[in-house]
Amino acid sequence: MPAILRAEGLSKRFGGLKANDNVSIALEQGSILGLIGPNGAGKSTCFAMLAGSLPPTSGRIFIGEREITGLPAFQIARAGVVRTHQIVRPFANLTLFENCAVAAVQSSGLAHEEARALARETLEFVGLANRRREYPAGLTLASRKRLEMARGLSCKPKVLLLDEVIAGVNPAEAREMVTLIRRIRDERGVSILMTEHVMAAVMSLCEHVTVLDAGKLIASGTPQEVVANPEVIAAYLGKKHA
Repeated sequence: MPAILRAEGLSKRFGGLKANDNVSIALEQGSILGLIGPNGAGKSTCFAMLAGSLPPTSGRIFIGEREITGLPAFQIARAGVVRTHQIVRPFANLTLFENCAVAAVQSSGLAHEEARALARETLEFVGLANRRREYPAGLTLASRKRLEMARGLSCKPKVLLLDEVIAGVNPAEAREMVTLIRRIRDERGVSILMTEHVMAAVMSLCEHVTVLDAGKLIASGTPQEVVANPEVIAAYLGKKHA
């Protein structure tokens, strides 16, 4: 399958610190790719570059054949790459519907009324339609994460970057979130790149996994191959366990 999103040799320096060092990633059309690694591995920096929140120091990013390297986040969202945030960031003074409507109007490419209809439909899709007139403060963490995904879907993305959308929820909510993520891919045709510390979810959802450590790509393969890789075990648990 062709890559819908690819990064070639991405690096990011903050002074003398290399947060990412020559990282290349390819997300195939219609797939779910996991980006994992221990804390401080550079996953969030990589996500920020892919989504346009940070410009790369070097390297190139493409959606399909279109290069989007260094474009601002709103242009990358309109091109089809949309992210969620590990710490959810709803518009606190807007209702759930208004949160999604703003995203749809700004980034979906649809006319105003069609964009509002899309916002209503995405809230239905994630299971929040009956709370559309409420404000985010009244939601549980799991529901706020669903709202975050609904806002992303309201942009009509080709690629959705999911930043730890399962972490912090209880086991029942985690299972529901896994089902929702799979539905986003299967029913919406959205390709997904996800970073996640809940390895059971990664093993269940991802066809392919890429591993970062200290800013560098150290392994790539199926989930089963990656968790058995000595370099990955050393990165997570220390060299004596590898």
